[in-house]
Amino acid sequence: MGARPVLIAAAGVAYVAASHWLMTRAPASDWNAVVVIGPMLALAGWVAWQRGLRLAAAALGVGTLALVAEAWRGGGLSPASLYVAQHVVIHLLLALAFGMTLLRAREPLIVALARRVHGRLTSGMAVYARKVTAAWALYFVAMAVLSLMLFRYAPFEIWAVFANFATPLAMVAMFIGEHLLRYRLHPEFERATLAQAMRAYSNRHES
Repeated sequence: MGARPVLIAAAGVAYVAASHWLMTRAPASDWNAVVVIGPMLALAGWVAWQRGLRLAAAALGVGTLALVAEAWRGGGLSPASLYVAQHVVIHLLLALAFGMTLLRAREPLIVALARRVHGRLTSGMAVYARKVTAAWALYFVAMAVLSLMLFRYAPFEIWAVFANFATPLAMVAMFIGEHLLRYRLHPEFERATLAQAMRAYSNRHES
């Protein structure tokens, strides 16, 4: 494994740990939400700009500035409300991104990625990839609903553990579970690494 993936992973772990501490242990402050949410908004804006999505990048930039302005003004929304809003909105947007590709006359997202990784797909492989696209869309919706339920009915500390630790672990479990199921049901799929899948996703708008 190269140095870059290790550094990215370490930065991710540090960000999650710092976010959890700010949410649950740090003294209450409107700036906590800026530190937790601001970097994600800025990173999403940068990625959108790099992908040529100027309108989305501008909207994310405005959102980042609005978050800072809200903290500067003080007395606005509670940081906890902003945290749960961020968590829920991200999952609903991901559900929409996957679900929209299931509409008629569109190619399901996982089908498109599978074609880039594996080349030609059999009808069975294409049907399976379509079902995986639907499964991911439902997964993201379920995570958003669970997030709201925990925020409403459980102590905030429980929600924070779910958002910061259970969420990434659940996504990893989803990836691994689908990976094992794929080669059990369709051994004709060529073995592909996560790096290949990520390259396929990053280059999906090319060609």
